[in-house]
Amino acid sequence: MSLTNRGDMSAFAESYPHEDIFMQQARNNGAEIGSGNPSTAVCGFIKFIVQLAQARSVVEIGTGSGVSGLWIFQGLAKDGLLTSIDTERENSSSARKVFEEAGLSAQRYRLITGNIIDVVGKLADQNYDVMIVRPAQDLFDVIQEGYRLLNSHGVLIIDYALGGGKVADPTQRDFDTISRRDAIRAIKEDSRWNSTLLPLGAGVLVATKN
Repeated sequence: MSLTNRGDMSAFAESYPHEDIFMQQARNNGAEIGSGNPSTAVCGFIKFIVQLAQARSVVEIGTGSGVSGLWIFQGLAKDGLLTSIDTERENSSSARKVFEEAGLSAQRYRLITGNIIDVVGKLADQNYDVMIVRPAQDLFDVIQEGYRLLNSHGVLIIDYALGGGKVADPTQRDFDTISRRDAIRAIKEDSRWNSTLLPLGAGVLVATKN
């Protein structure tokens, strides 16, 4: 059956998940400090994957102001642990504050500020059910580390994978776009991964280990 696209599907999808007062506050905080956060639809998708994977251990690269973290907790097992890494101390502090305001136990999360490759390189092998990556910097190397960090049923999510459309435009040659474009190609051509690419938010790539 052939269907003609009608209406704004993207806007409709973005309005589908509901954000509570703490998520809204975290978004406001992010806007104030200039911290990027994934769209509402992407956050809902991340929660869905975390819940579907019955995840007990999630690692997130790119904390933002804590919006994504709050969604992750909605899907995470009650005894689950979130490890969230960011290069900006202001982001980590903002996320910690909103986590505390939301009543989350400090035993349920680790917020780490530092060089991403250095921090990721110290994480334990096959210890994570879900890994979420956002920054374009060192993306290829982070993906390689991700294969090591994820367990046999682990799920890799690359947020902002399409750079909001720039990756699909061959005239765009800035560093971040090239990094994301190369990462997508690397996963697609690597037989160790089974992947799919979704035009959700700024683009989401989802991959599982073969």
